[in-house]
Amino acid sequence: MSEIGVAPNCLDGVRVLDLSQFEAGPSCTETLAWLGAEVVKVENPKGGEPGRGLGSGPEPGADAYYFMIYNANKKSVTVDLKSNRGLTLVREMAKRADVFVENFAPGVIERLRLGWDELHALNPRLVYAQVKGFGQGSPYENNLAFDMIAQACGGTMAITGERDGPPCKPGPTLGDTGTGMLLAIGIPGALFQRHATGRGRRVQVAMQDAQLQYTRGAFVQHARSGQPALRNGAKSMAAGGLAPYGIYPCKPGGPNDYVFLFTSPNNPQHWRRLLEVVGRADLVDDARFATAAARAQHEAEVDALLSDWTRKHDKHEAMRLVGAARVPAGAVLDTGDLLAEPSFGERGIIQTMRHPRGELRMPTFPVRFDGAPSPVAPSPLLGEHTTQVFTDWLGMSASDIEVLRGEGTL
Repeated sequence: MSEIGVAPNCLDGVRVLDLSQFEAGPSCTETLAWLGAEVVKVENPKGGEPGRGLGSGPEPGADAYYFMIYNANKKSVTVDLKSNRGLTLVREMAKRADVFVENFAPGVIERLRLGWDELHALNPRLVYAQVKGFGQGSPYENNLAFDMIAQACGGTMAITGERDGPPCKPGPTLGDTGTGMLLAIGIPGALFQRHATGRGRRVQVAMQDAQLQYTRGAFVQHARSGQPALRNGAKSMAAGGLAPYGIYPCKPGGPNDYVFLFTSPNNPQHWRRLLEVVGRADLVDDARFATAAARAQHEAEVDALLSDWTRKHDKHEAMRLVGAARVPAGAVLDTGDLLAEPSFGERGIIQTMRHPRGELRMPTFPVRFDGAPSPVAPSPLLGEHTTQVFTDWLGMSASDIEVLRGEGTL
C-alpha cells in the first residue's frame, strides 16, 4: 500500500522538547512522535546532531539512514547552545513544553543551565526525562556509555553466545533503543499523573539499569542454581534443558538458513505432532523420547533426527509445515527476508519514508490503535521547522527570527 496508517493522536497536544542525540534518547522521542506528540529536536546550526552524518544516506550529501530511521515524524529547529541568546530561547521553549528529553554526557546539561532544578522552577508542569549510561549513586555515574558498554555492564553479553565461547553482544541495540523504550513508557505515566497533581516529574533511566529489565530470565536461572547464569547459544536457559529447543539447519545452507523448533514440556502433543510432521511417528512410544525429561537426556539424538528432516526443506517451508501442525516453529528471517515479506507492507509494519532527499523502507511503531498502524512521516531536514516552531511556540515574528539568524543564534 502506498499510503497506510492512521495517526493515533494519543498524545495530541503534547509538546516535546528533544535535546537528545544518536539513538537512546531519539528512540524514546520517536515513540512519542508515533503516538502523536509534537516532537521538536533542538540541533546545532552547524551540522545538526552527530547522527545526521553517521554513515551513508540515500544520496550524496543527504542525512544518514541512521538519522532517518531514529527521527521519523519529528520537527527540527537550530539553536546555538553555546550562546546566551540561544540558551534563553531553549528556556523559553521549556516554559511552553510538556516534556523535555536529553541524553548528553554526565554533567553537560547542568553546565548549560538546563538541569532539572532550573527547568522545574521555570515550568513546574514539565516532565523532565533523561537517559544516562549509569544511574545516580553508581560508582560509574560519571562514565561515558554507548550501547555496547551498557550491554557489557548490564548483563546481556554474559548470557549471550555459545556455552564454551566468549561473551557476545546481542544484535539488537538493547542498550540504546531498549533504554529509550523504557523511558518512553515512563513519560506518559508522568503525564497522566500530572493531570491529578499539576506538577511534572523527573524521569530517569540508566542504560546499565535498563539491561537488567531485559535479562530477568537469567536471574531466574541464578536463583535456581545459585550460580551466574550461563550462555546457552540458541538453547534454553531452563534448568535441566529442553529438547527440541534450538535452531536446525535448512537448505540451501546459507548463513541464516535455519528454523527454530520447540516443543513445550507442558504440552505432550507438541512432540507427537512434530514426529508426525517429520515422518517419525514410529518413535512416539520410544522410551528415549516419551517424556520431556527423557528427551533432554537424549538431546543429541533429538537434534540429529530433526536436522535430518530440516535439511530437506528450506526454512520457510519448514516453518509452514511444522506451524500448521500447531507446533511452535520460527524461520530465522534476516533483514532481506523481512523486507521481502509482503504482509509487513500490507499491514503497515514496514513502511516507506518518503524523504525529500531519498526514500527508506523501515520498520515502524508496531503498536496498533483500533487496528491501524501509525503512519511514518519523514525525519526533518536540519532546521526545517525553525520558523514554524518559534512562531507557534514563542509567538515570534518572521523579522524576529531573521534577526536571530543574522546573529548566528539560529
